[in-house]
Amino acid sequence: MKRTRTVTFGVILIGLLLCTTLMAGCTGNSGSQTDKTTTPATVKGAAEGVLSIAGSTTVLPIAAKVAEKYMGAHPETDVQVNGGGTGAGVQAAGEGTAMIGMASRDLKEEELKKYPDLIPHQIAIDGLVFITNADNPIPSLTLDQIKKIYDGNITNWKDVGGKDAPIVVVGRDSASGTRDYMSTDVMKKADFVKTQLEKNSNGAVKQTIEQTPNAIGYVGLGYIDQTIHAVPISVNGTLTVPSIETVKKGTYPLSRPLHLLTKGQPTGDAAKFIAFLETAEGQKIITEEGFITIIK
Repeated sequence: MKRTRTVTFGVILIGLLLCTTLMAGCTGNSGSQTDKTTTPATVKGAAEGVLSIAGSTTVLPIAAKVAEKYMGAHPETDVQVNGGGTGAGVQAAGEGTAMIGMASRDLKEEELKKYPDLIPHQIAIDGLVFITNADNPIPSLTLDQIKKIYDGNITNWKDVGGKDAPIVVVGRDSASGTRDYMSTDVMKKADFVKTQLEKNSNGAVKQTIEQTPNAIGYVGLGYIDQTIHAVPISVNGTLTVPSIETVKKGTYPLSRPLHLLTKGQPTGDAAKFIAFLETAEGQKIITEEGFITIIK
């Protein structure tokens, strides 16, 4: 009997342990299920209050200013604007990691094939401006001279009417829409000189030119000011200064569209943000940032 009671107790004890283990397992699984069901809800809740924008550093000043105004009118929405270049903006919008992408050029055929739902919304026009240090005000350059500087066939400023000094070539990195435009419309697909200093934003190019006496670089129209020299372009012997007026008239030879990109037709905050740019206040921001509006 004693042995029987011992065995019975052991069975009961084992049963209790198994139940406890199973209950713990069930509780753990229940907790995991709770985490799995609430995490997306939490993320979704955060996404509903956040409008994420990423891409072109040319478009960045416009988007940042509009973001300030938009959040003032919609305090429930946090607008987050980041750079990274047009390539990053196309990818972010196409893959849905950002609600709006920014691009300083038209979409490429391969991008449209990869992201067939991507829709560009043109918001402005920009001019591509070549800049030098303020202490090296080059009178003018032709597009052919610029090409030869950037492909390495012209290496000294004295060969284009400047002082006897080596040219420091500054450009953009491979993610840049500005570089893409430069590559197709100025370089005609020729290779850039291997000594080119590649920068990841318009601001970085401008800063390098400010700090480097013999450098040349290129930026969007909205980035030119008194701290650098904007080089006039010579077209058939006629000099054209880069400005809103000359780009509008079509006399300045280098201009490109600026876009916001969405995956499908925009809704919610994304739609409202893009629509804001069509208002008088939005158009004013585009002009104040040094770009050209497309609404008459």
